[in-house]
Amino acid sequence: MIRRAIGCAAWFGVMGVLTGQLGLAAATVPGQTVYGQACLSCHGPTLEGTQFGPPLKGDVYLSHWREKPRAALDEKIRTTMPPGKLGTVSSDDYAQIEAYLRQVNGQTATGAASGSSPAAATSANEGRSNASMMGRLQANEADPQYQARIGSRKQLLATLTPVRDEMLQRPPEGDWLSWRRGLDALGYSPLRQITRANVGQLRAAWSWTLPPSGNEITPLVHDGVMFIYSGAAIQALDAASGDLLWQYVRALPSGFAAGAASHGKSIALYADRVFAPTADGHVVALSARDGRVLWDQKVLPTMKTAFGVAPAGGLALNSAPIVVRGTVILGASLGTSYPRGCFIVGLDVLTGQERWRFHTIAQPGQPGADTWNGAPVQERYGAGVWTGASYDPDLNLVYFGIGNTYDAATLLEPRPGMKLVSSNDGLYTDSTVALRPETGALVWYFQHQNRDVWDLDWVFEQSLITLTVNGHPEKLVVTAGKTGLFDAVDAATGKYVFSSDSGVQNIVAAVDPVSGAKRINPELEPEPGKTRFMCPNSVGARNWMAAAVNPDSAMVFLPILENCADYTYAPRGAEQTAQGGLDIRFAPRLPPNHDGNFGRLSALDLHSRKVLWTHRQRVPFASSILATAGGLIFVGDVDRYFSAFDQLNGKLLWRTRLSAAPESFPVTYAVNGRQFVAVVAGSGSPMGAASRSYTPEVAASAAGVSVTAFELP
Repeated sequence: MIRRAIGCAAWFGVMGVLTGQLGLAAATVPGQTVYGQACLSCHGPTLEGTQFGPPLKGDVYLSHWREKPRAALDEKIRTTMPPGKLGTVSSDDYAQIEAYLRQVNGQTATGAASGSSPAAATSANEGRSNASMMGRLQANEADPQYQARIGSRKQLLATLTPVRDEMLQRPPEGDWLSWRRGLDALGYSPLRQITRANVGQLRAAWSWTLPPSGNEITPLVHDGVMFIYSGAAIQALDAASGDLLWQYVRALPSGFAAGAASHGKSIALYADRVFAPTADGHVVALSARDGRVLWDQKVLPTMKTAFGVAPAGGLALNSAPIVVRGTVILGASLGTSYPRGCFIVGLDVLTGQERWRFHTIAQPGQPGADTWNGAPVQERYGAGVWTGASYDPDLNLVYFGIGNTYDAATLLEPRPGMKLVSSNDGLYTDSTVALRPETGALVWYFQHQNRDVWDLDWVFEQSLITLTVNGHPEKLVVTAGKTGLFDAVDAATGKYVFSSDSGVQNIVAAVDPVSGAKRINPELEPEPGKTRFMCPNSVGARNWMAAAVNPDSAMVFLPILENCADYTYAPRGAEQTAQGGLDIRFAPRLPPNHDGNFGRLSALDLHSRKVLWTHRQRVPFASSILATAGGLIFVGDVDRYFSAFDQLNGKLLWRTRLSAAPESFPVTYAVNGRQFVAVVAGSGSPMGAASRSYTPEVAASAAGVSVTAFELP
């Protein structure tokens, strides 16, 4: 169990598995419940392993641990797992997990702890706390200091202005209103008080500890109030001081670990409301002034499992919602065993009622329905949406990136009774789709990578920028997949315009200059049982950590992880294929002739389509990039550093060390004319854990999750 073998909790959400799938008795198995809550999503429901954790059963596991003393496994689990959440699993629970692993692998189960029963199930509609701070505090009303402080908090909330469509499209300079600040998904702020000249003076203004979670958090700021979510809680803070104004805490059903199940990218603001996806597959609307629940809408189907009630098939709501013309729009992701694939939904902002649903795997009657190698629709899996969208108000189009399929055999193997068909592109995987926000109708799609069987999603931010192309201004959607390869397509039609390669992949041998179709390196075509060397690994040269775009200079800044893998295609039986899951196995490898520097920042000029500068370092980067009009980019790494670089040349200008790695989305905002830069620290994301495996000297902090705001003296 190498460092990559994290027992991380629920990037996929807690997904159940019946005891019988492991060939165990139907009675309670010691450690099974605890495993489901703390380990399942990285190591799989049947301990089979995933891209973020190796198998915990069979030859791979036993060959590593068979000759080692039991104390070695005990120490490894208790000192490294779950990453960023050390101390959240009790000693008895660790013992149960170890006993469970021994029983599954047929080892002697001496010392196994007795199984513990999960907490009593709580309805998702019960036990919710959303009272404001002012309503809960008890103090001497004659105390002038108390009255002054509480009065200032009331006043701050009372002055919140409604967030309208026009404001989302053109945010006030001091606000960060949505996932990447504006609906263009650029991750860029026009604030310029903090500059190249003075950034070296940055200091911490305040810090606030958040409930445990897997991080990947984006704080939103409006009118001096920061809205932030972590785990099962949504909080409103004074953005100038960090004081808590109100909080909403959701009680999750039995079987859910609130902190573990949370890897949502953002919440959304609109009118006087805060909209948030929850770990149990709902979307809630809260009052921005006091956190009251205004509506609660179930989005994901649920199922009973050995660990409690959970979203069906491993589905999760971990994308960033966007609000357009009175509709809350967000995608569902993962669903490794959810038939018919994932989807995007549009909910009414006033009631939460579902207005429409767009299936990200082409359904019968849709364009692309015949691109699945003859597989019936109930045997098509994946196409998750696990980042956010962008929106163009002039074209009235919402743009989403779609992930890959989870079962390569569906697109590679002939169906029983029929020959392999030529149409196996697998739409709409690895595509940009443009939808009407009112109806969810598909206007156009562009598939960046057809028949992706390497888990190299093209699911990330869809940045909108106008560039001069062939002498004329053209509005483009610019996005890069896990390979670090950028595509630019026409925002109105989806027509291909150009590509630019970051230079860290060997999958795509060439790009057709007219259509944008990718020609795959023939040496990397999957062949059953044969091992191939690919770059990057399935975690990607880039992942959820978003790029930032300066619209004035047309420069794109992207964090990159230099990594490769041996991959093996291991087809399963037809019955297993029909149930979904992963059938490509990856073993991390170093890039050829590598010098040990895994973290890379890359600056791409969209005009020339060339990389202008590159900064490389030993430690991989951990956060998305924040770009500002002060000529700076801010980014964090897995060794807990949060840094500022010069946009022009990549020179390091400032850095500080946090309590944990900032595996999140940094933001900047202004209150009363004073600019702040805020970032959430917490070493809980699966990508952060995977990145640290390349630098084993870097440990994950157990400090929990916190947000820190920085300011000039």
